[in-house]
Amino acid sequence: MSHSTVPRSGTEADEPGKSPAPPGAAGPPGTTGAREKRPSGKLSLRLRLRRDRVLLLMTLPAVALVLLFNYIPILGNIVAFQEYDPYISDNGIVSMLHSPWVGLENFRRIFEDSAFWEAVTNTLVLFFLQLVLYFPVPILLALLINSVVRPRVRAISQAILYLPHFFSWVLVIAVFQQLFGGAGLLSQLLRQHGYDGLDIMTDPETFKYLITAQSVWKDAGWGIIIFLAALSSVPTDLYEAAAMDGAGRWRRMWHVTLPALRPVIALLLVLRVGDALTVGFEQILLQRDSVGPGAAEVLDTFVWWNGVRNQDFGYAAAAGLVKGVVSLGLVLAANKVAHLMGEQGVYKK
Repeated sequence: MSHSTVPRSGTEADEPGKSPAPPGAAGPPGTTGAREKRPSGKLSLRLRLRRDRVLLLMTLPAVALVLLFNYIPILGNIVAFQEYDPYISDNGIVSMLHSPWVGLENFRRIFEDSAFWEAVTNTLVLFFLQLVLYFPVPILLALLINSVVRPRVRAISQAILYLPHFFSWVLVIAVFQQLFGGAGLLSQLLRQHGYDGLDIMTDPETFKYLITAQSVWKDAGWGIIIFLAALSSVPTDLYEAAAMDGAGRWRRMWHVTLPALRPVIALLLVLRVGDALTVGFEQILLQRDSVGPGAAEVLDTFVWWNGVRNQDFGYAAAAGLVKGVVSLGLVLAANKVAHLMGEQGVYKK
């Protein structure tokens, strides 16, 4: 019995030794889709832009604000190499272009200024105190709140601790003045019981501890929210498995909770180290006159005092530039340490 054969088209897929091209493979010239993909399977830049165009449009206002207020002002650091005179012209850019150049003279003055090194010392002392006394407080409070069983008690506790974050530094310092000032509540109680009153708010020796206590009271609630958010992502199966293995509350906290917080702790620690030379400008400036610059002068107030009050803009810009470069180095070094410890840090390797 003979079989009739239907003629087939002479395509490449029908040629002997060739199989039909899989979907997405390279097609004839002029076709799209296959040529838009890279050999590794990743989408090309054109396809990614087309896919994410709505998200990119949504981020444009934020990018514009960052460029306008964070990156374009960096160009103003040029005055660190000038004897900048803002009164040359009403236009600040014209004043920069016509101010005389002094090279590295402003930086030489900085490193020879004892007041600058005193501000650096006060800044580092406050940073280490806040790192040791303030940084662990939100972690401990988050663990404490997370251990509370009743949701209503947890919500009330979190709200009470988070409330001072919305207070301005003026209000925070006023509250501490009413409690620990010369005529404050603590001093009055001591006098009523036959003791001498004390004024912690004007004592240079305890000023660094006062600043740390104010920061803890105001901003610990913000850190609690971050750590509680990290704890909410921990699967309950891990706690149940640990409990079945005989682990008590403290062992579950040590072997389950703290490892879950480790990436967040590493990230915040890297950011805190990078912010080591910024220990609270407004907070310290409001109390600088009460304890004197010897105890309260930090790099931010040093830059403000020389630049705004003394009108030595080039000198203040040089001090701010040194601070920025050192802070960037601290971020990179802390992030490298985080990578060595197996954490992601601010960015991946």
